[in-house]
Amino acid sequence: MNIQWYPGHMTKAKRAMEADIRAVDLIIELVDARAPLATRNPDIEKLGKEKERVIVMNKADLAEEAVSADWCTWFRQRGIRCLLMDSRSRKQREELLCLVEHACSSKRERDRKRGMLNRPVRAMVAGIPNVGKSTLINTIAGKSAAKTGNRPGVTKGNQWIRLNRSVELLDTPGILWPKFEDRHVATCIAFLGSIHELITDPQELAAALLSELEKKGKLDGFLSRFSLEQAESPNTMLDMAALNRGCLVAGGLPNREKISGIILNEFRSGRFGRISLEMPKAEDV
Repeated sequence: MNIQWYPGHMTKAKRAMEADIRAVDLIIELVDARAPLATRNPDIEKLGKEKERVIVMNKADLAEEAVSADWCTWFRQRGIRCLLMDSRSRKQREELLCLVEHACSSKRERDRKRGMLNRPVRAMVAGIPNVGKSTLINTIAGKSAAKTGNRPGVTKGNQWIRLNRSVELLDTPGILWPKFEDRHVATCIAFLGSIHELITDPQELAAALLSELEKKGKLDGFLSRFSLEQAESPNTMLDMAALNRGCLVAGGLPNREKISGIILNEFRSGRFGRISLEMPKAEDV
């Protein structure tokens, strides 16, 4: 399955990010906790290499706890501040703001010495499409400060949001990079819904997802949700799931396209249980 998606608005967004990044003190980079490396945009890393950084592993409530803990260790061993988070919950708001303040403590001291006592920390919130950037801003701002949605590409332009006297956030559109060299990365991103649905074949993608879940021994949640007793070939499971859910076309045949969309949406929303698609290598933890 060859997946590529880099629409023109992402080129424009990247140029805007290149300009805006000069005005920020640090980058809050959101990744999906279920695939923390696959959902990191290497272009963001290059653009922000001189800036302080906080990695927010978002949607942590959908990933396996032990695996996510290993990923936090992996990032911290590399000197990268990391926080596990569910951006819909305000519980970790203060923890994130403390991380931001700590990351910019040197900057604050420099400002103090220059007599600049009231300049807020400016943080850019960045990441690939559909990792929850706008939802994070809305949650920690305590209001709908940024337009949000559940599909990639909702945030079209950059928006500044003043959280308090100390912190300003810059919301940016989700951007990918021009070419996926690694098929695993492209597939993970597609599984998680960060590729526009018109680019991928839902039947092929759903079959690939079921194959991946079976390989990882994580198929039980799917089998239970769709009242299936045992694993079969991916296409057979699609057909059986369609029959069990009443997704049929003329003649009572299974509607693979419809059931594929349902399966993908249920996986993305965590209906199959907490599942991680990536884990750090044992020697790296």
